[in-house]
Amino acid sequence: MIINIDNLAKKITENILKTSTKHKIKLTSVALNPEKPTLAYLNSQRKLAKKLHIDFDLIKLSSKNELLETIHILNNKNDVHGIFLAQPLPFDPFEIISKINPKKDIEGITPFNLGNLLYEKSYFKPCTADSVERILNDFTTLDGKKVTVIGRSVIVGRPVSILLSNSKNNATVTICHSHTKDLKEITLNSDIIVSAVGKADFITKEMVKKNTIIIDVGINFKNGELTGDVSPDVKEIAYVTEVPGGVGEITSLILFENLTKAL
Repeated sequence: MIINIDNLAKKITENILKTSTKHKIKLTSVALNPEKPTLAYLNSQRKLAKKLHIDFDLIKLSSKNELLETIHILNNKNDVHGIFLAQPLPFDPFEIISKINPKKDIEGITPFNLGNLLYEKSYFKPCTADSVERILNDFTTLDGKKVTVIGRSVIVGRPVSILLSNSKNNATVTICHSHTKDLKEITLNSDIIVSAVGKADFITKEMVKKNTIIIDVGINFKNGELTGDVSPDVKEIAYVTEVPGGVGEITSLILFENLTKAL
C-alpha cells in the first residue's frame, strides 16, 4: 500500500508560487569538485527552481579555502536568499556548515538552527526531517504512536526523533542504529517506522506488522534502479512511501519553500 503525497506536494507548491510570482528569489548552490550523481541532483534542482519561478545559480569550486571564501561572500549578498551546500564533502562538513548564515540556511543544518530545534523554535528545520514530519501528519495522527527511527545522522535520524517527540506531535520515539540489538523485535512493536539506513531491502516483511506506516528515506541503487530501504513485498501489508518520489519529492519542495521564508 502506497502513501500518496500528491496533495501535500500540491499544497507546498502552491504556497511557494504565492511568493515566487510576486518577489524575485534566488538560490545559490555551491559544490566542491562535484561528481556525476551530485551534478545530476543539482540539475534537477535547477529544473525545479525554474518551474517554481525561482532564480538558480550553481558555483563549482575546487578547494576548501575557495568554498569558505564563497560562503562568506554569499552570506553578505542581499540578492542571494538561500545557500545550498552540496554533499558529501571529502572532509568533516561542520566547519563549512557552521559558517553559513543561519538566515540563509534553507537546509536547516547549521548549529544555530539545529540547536533551536531542541527548543521547538527552529525557523528552518532540516528539510528531510521536516518532510518526514509533514508526510506523517498528512497521513495519520502521531499523538501516542510508537515510532522507530532507524538511523542517527545529524540531518535525518536525530532531528526526526526530536520533531516527532516534541510537544506538538507527542509520539514515543525509539532511535535504532548499527549497534542496536533485536531490531526486528523493536520494529514489530512499532506503529510507524522511519528508515534512513541506505541499504536496499533492509526492511523486510518479517520485520513489520500489518498496517504499519513506513517512511522510506533510503536512497540506494539496485540493478541500476533507484530504490529505498524497504523490500517491495512489504507494501502488501504496510503503508509505505515511494522511492523515487515520496520523501525526496517533499524534501525538494520544502527546500524552496524555505527560500520564500528567507526573504
